[in-house]
Amino acid sequence: MGCFSLASACSSLGVKSVQLGFHSNETSNFPGAFVSSPKRTKIKKFSVACSSSTTDPLLVKTARGDPVSRPPAWMMRQAGRYMAVYRKLAEKHPSFRERSETTDLIVEISLQPWEAFRPDGVIIFSDILTPLPAFGVPFDIEEVRGPVIHSPLRSEDCLKALHPIDLEKLHFVGDSLKILRQEVGDHAAVLGFVGAPWTIATYIVEGGTTRTYTNIKSMCHTAPNLLRALLSHLTKAISEYVIYQVESGAHCIQIFDSWGGQLPPDMWEKWSKPYITEIVNIVRNKCPRTPLVLYINGNGGLLERMKGTGVDVIGLDWTVDMADGRKRLGFDISVQGNVDPAYLFSSLPAVTEEIQRVVKCAGPRGHILNLGHGVLVGTPEEAVTHFFDVAKSLKYDSSSQNQAMEESKLLV
Repeated sequence: MGCFSLASACSSLGVKSVQLGFHSNETSNFPGAFVSSPKRTKIKKFSVACSSSTTDPLLVKTARGDPVSRPPAWMMRQAGRYMAVYRKLAEKHPSFRERSETTDLIVEISLQPWEAFRPDGVIIFSDILTPLPAFGVPFDIEEVRGPVIHSPLRSEDCLKALHPIDLEKLHFVGDSLKILRQEVGDHAAVLGFVGAPWTIATYIVEGGTTRTYTNIKSMCHTAPNLLRALLSHLTKAISEYVIYQVESGAHCIQIFDSWGGQLPPDMWEKWSKPYITEIVNIVRNKCPRTPLVLYINGNGGLLERMKGTGVDVIGLDWTVDMADGRKRLGFDISVQGNVDPAYLFSSLPAVTEEIQRVVKCAGPRGHILNLGHGVLVGTPEEAVTHFFDVAKSLKYDSSSQNQAMEESKLLV
């Protein structure tokens, strides 16, 4: 496969002369360049400075916009029920809270896709609600209803139950990240993650999952001071939690504003963006070289606003055309995504073609290959293997990266 120009491969982007220049080493076969699984190490004292080095993993370099040889690849929800080994473990440990709050199980589950596929990112197996009890919000996960908060926060009195985050109650997260960092070294990026304040607030106010968001949306108008107080408390707690994850070993942090896309853009600008921006500023002050990724489900109407938060990477969901996303965001920020997860149920050649299209449209610098949402239950493991095989077969043209850098300079 030869070089592709932006004009020919993604004409809608409207930028001439930039060579996306990725080459594929693949033939009719898709060899997996996997190495043997690392041996499990015992947990030991481990500290990570919030800085960078020449040994940074491919994903970290890409997030910062540094030149790389190929796009790194990982998948949201890459550890989960689509894997037979996970389903077998879940039979022995049916409680999700147990699986996501027990160090040995967190590490084992997080490493399952690493051992099977060798992605460029290994994300900790956890949940965005995991830190809630550490600042005064207990919750349960029920089989049918999912997460349930039995005392939703809808009054000033409820605020009194909140307290500063007690990171000792989240020791299993820190311990797991330390072990994961030991296990993968610098061969892949260890990823931590948090929920954005608005998204966490939706669970706390609604009492669980919802399709309408009527309680919290009405609170924007009927009790704005209460909502601001809640969001401010969450912002401080989440900022400390991010820094804790980085200091425990996370190379990179993804912020999930999962329900931010349920807000009209002007409302997101008022009720979500300022709090994400504050988190970014707090973390930047403490860990200036740790890349931050922002993902919102249904973010087509928010891309430019998302860029204004100051994060390093914008995750695109699959409903946004990558070429259009690049045109709107420019080349002075990295992007992540955005293959439709349903493609993994298609033929393998179709998966190959879609990966190539997305990579070409994203450009030869600052692109982390991912799905546009999490891996779907029932996804064939063969297709996931193929996804990573194809990703590793790609190779950028260095001259095209230089041209992309020049385009980025023009946008600054």
